[in-house]
Amino acid sequence: MRVVVVGATGNVGSALVRALAGDPAVTSVLGLARRTPDWTVAKTSWDSVDLRTERSAVELTECFRGADAVVHLAWMLQPARDPALTWRANVLGTTRVLDAVAAAGVPTLVVASSLAAYSPGPKDRAVDESWPTHGWPGSAYSREKAYVERLLDTFELRSPDTRVVRMRPGFLFSRESAAEQRRLFIGPLLFAPMARPELSPVVPDLPGLRFQVLRTGDAADAYRRALTKPVRGAFNLAADPVVDPALLGRLLDARPVRLPRTVLRGALAAAYRGRLAPVPPQLLDALLRLPLMDCSRAADELGWRPRFGAEEALRDLINGLRHRTGAHTPPLEPDLPGGRLQELATGVGRRP
Repeated sequence: MRVVVVGATGNVGSALVRALAGDPAVTSVLGLARRTPDWTVAKTSWDSVDLRTERSAVELTECFRGADAVVHLAWMLQPARDPALTWRANVLGTTRVLDAVAAAGVPTLVVASSLAAYSPGPKDRAVDESWPTHGWPGSAYSREKAYVERLLDTFELRSPDTRVVRMRPGFLFSRESAAEQRRLFIGPLLFAPMARPELSPVVPDLPGLRFQVLRTGDAADAYRRALTKPVRGAFNLAADPVVDPALLGRLLDARPVRLPRTVLRGALAAAYRGRLAPVPPQLLDALLRLPLMDCSRAADELGWRPRFGAEEALRDLINGLRHRTGAHTPPLEPDLPGGRLQELATGVGRRP
């Protein structure tokens, strides 16, 4: 099997490349990214493609020719302050990937959707993959993920011979991605010594604060399985238990304190306006409305179960933040040129 991974250097992509390298059914992997890494992986070669450019459709078609499967993981979370740019990279970029898959006649396509594609849903029971995927319109990330779901609906109608699989994971954490996620979601004001449980005496207990997470390596295993099993459609991916204020309190040895949503949202909005935080408050709005997912289809049809629980995934993130861990790909490097001063100078939440 020859596999092309679009977005092969990020959190999921780097884990998937390693998983495919160890799979005897996979003969070669072509990793595509905007910035190619100085990283050697068995069976893997690299090429550079920028999905934001119209030229990328031609380049992708050439890269996809002769491939048995394409995995599309590329996604730009920042700059959140320039939604036109993220739309061009994420939505128009996905359109170019789909056009190239059709032009090259690739038989299998696996796409990274997200829990965030789901419409607001219940927090007291789990929903399956039939739950509506209209997203939360206030969040650019959620809107774009929902729009990609519609692109896939159209693609499946136009290309019935291509087997399409959509993965909808919860929040994905690993030690290797901690530095990247600090830059994307927290910003430059969190330093490694601050990532210590004893420094968090309380955790906010917000109405609706119940969500699901997964260790990145477990998500990569699900993607790998989807390449070799004759499955189609969507798969929810998450680990137990559901993360709530009580679990966060145990993890951080902190006391949950009931807090009105407006207080935390107002603080986040002020930090975002003051360029102290990279994510807008609308992302919190979406988080508090996400449904809980039933992952039984992945267990039944992929034979997939996460090896690690939700608490272990969160511990990975905390330990990674504390020890400034990363990996040898451009998105996951623990130290970028210019460091945190460059993050501040270019505007928190603006730098691609």
